[in-house]
Amino acid sequence: MKTYYMVIERDSEGWYVGSVPALPGCHTQARIIEELTPRMEEAIALYLEDADMPQSEFIGVQRVTVS
Repeated sequence: MKTYYMVIERDSEGWYVGSVPALPGCHTQARIIEELTPRMEEAIALYLEDADMPQSEFIGVQRVTVS
């Protein structure tokens, strides 16, 4: 059992988009936020089935303000 962090954003059409920074290219979307986590769990499982996919260590999120 391994834990991953999911970043959640909302796109311009109102869809919730989840991505896993430690798994480049691993992302999914859902119309409502309650659907996003189960879809992300499925996306992660499919991603991990391919042993050649790169993995990295997620460090965190930092806010940057640009004027």
